[in-house]
Amino acid sequence: MMSDESAVPPAQAVANSAPGASAVPAVAPAGVSAADGAKETATNTGAWMRRWRRITQPTPPDPEGRKPAKQEGISLLNRNPFQIGFYMAFGAIIAWGLVNALMQIQGVLVLMALAFMIALGMNRLVEVFHRRGLRRGLCVLIVVAIVLVVLALAVWAVVPTVSEQITLLFNNAPSFITNLRNNPQIADLDDQFKFVDSLATFFADPEKLISTLSGGLAGAGAAVAAVASTVFNLIITIVLTIYFLIALPSLKEVIYRLAPASKRSRVRYLASEMMNRVGGYISGLVLQVLIATTVVFGYLWIIDLGKYSYALAVMTALAWFIPIVGSTIAIIAISVVAFSSSPVLGLVTLCLFLVYQEFDAYFISPRIMSKSVKVPGIMVILGAISGAYLLGMMGAILAVPTVAALMLLYQEVLIPHLDRK
Repeated sequence: MMSDESAVPPAQAVANSAPGASAVPAVAPAGVSAADGAKETATNTGAWMRRWRRITQPTPPDPEGRKPAKQEGISLLNRNPFQIGFYMAFGAIIAWGLVNALMQIQGVLVLMALAFMIALGMNRLVEVFHRRGLRRGLCVLIVVAIVLVVLALAVWAVVPTVSEQITLLFNNAPSFITNLRNNPQIADLDDQFKFVDSLATFFADPEKLISTLSGGLAGAGAAVAAVASTVFNLIITIVLTIYFLIALPSLKEVIYRLAPASKRSRVRYLASEMMNRVGGYISGLVLQVLIATTVVFGYLWIIDLGKYSYALAVMTALAWFIPIVGSTIAIIAISVVAFSSSPVLGLVTLCLFLVYQEFDAYFISPRIMSKSVKVPGIMVILGAISGAYLLGMMGAILAVPTVAALMLLYQEVLIPHLDRK
C-alpha cells in the first residue's frame, strides 16, 4: 500500500520542495487541464531555480598566469631627473608669468575693487527706491543721476575758487615780495641764500615758474600724464560702478554658484553677509561725511567766509573719506583759512573742530558703523596703515571694508573650525 506522500503528483512535489513555495496545492484555472497546469508549474519552477543557482554561484578563479596589476604610487624617484627639472622649470615660468601679469594689472584690479565696493554702498539706496515699487533699472538711473549731479556741483564749487586764488597769488606776488624784503630777519636770510630774488624772478615770469616747478619739459609731460591718468581712472571707476550696480543681482548669483552644491547655502550666507558689511561701511561712511560737510559749511557761513564755504566743504568731504588722517587734514586746512582772516578766529576754529573730531570718533561713527561693520578700532588702524603702505591712499580707503570681510571669515569659519577640533 502506497503512503500518502508517494501519492502526490510529481509536479506538486517539486512545487512543495522549492524554497518559498506555498503549502496550498495549486489549482488549475478554468479551461486548463490538470496535466497542462502541472507541466507549466514545473517549467516555471525550473527556470526560477536555474536563475537562483546562476546568481549565487561564486566567481570563477582567474586563469593560471594572470594576476591583477599592482597600483604603483606616483613618486619622484620613479621619474627621470630631466623630466622633473623640465616640469619644475615650466611650473616656475608659468607662476612667474601669472604673478607678473597680476602686478601689471594691479591698478585695474584696485579700480575694480573700489568700483564694486561703491556699487555695494549705492545698492542700499537703490533698494530703498526698489521697495517703493519702482523697477530696478529706473532705480539705478535715479541713483546714478543723483551722484553725477553731486559730483558736478562739487566741481562747480572748487574750480572757480581755485582759479581765483591762483590769480590773486600772481597779482599780489610783487607786494608780497616787497614786504619780505622790508622785513629785517628775512633780509638777513636773503643776503645769505638769495631766495627772495629767485622768488621775484619766478613770479615775474609765470611760464618759467611753471616750468621750474614741473621740472622742465619732461616734468611738464609727466604732470600732464598724471592729470590724464587721474581723469581716466575717475571715468573708469564711474563706468565700472554703474555696470556693477546694474548687474549686481546676477553677479551675486555667479559668485554663489562657484561653490559646490553641498556647501552653496553656507557660501551664500557668508558672501551675502560680507557684501552687506562692505555696503554698510560705504553707506555709513557717506552719511558720516555728509554730517561733517554740513557742519563745516554751516560754521564757515556763520563766520562770514561764504565765498570759501563751498570749496572748503568739498575739500572736507574728500578728505573725510580717508581713514584716520583725513579728518585731521581737513581740520588743518579749515583752520589755516580761518587764521588768515583772524588769528583768534583761527584758534577758535581749530579748537572747535578738534572737539568735533572727538565727537565724531566716539559718538557718531560708532552708532553708524556698529551694526554694519563690527570691526575693532585697532583692526581699523592696522588695516588702514597696511593698505596705505601697500597701495597708497587707495589702499587705505579699501582697507577697512576688506578687514570687515576678513573679520567675518574669522568669526564664522575659523573659530567654528577650531572649536570642532
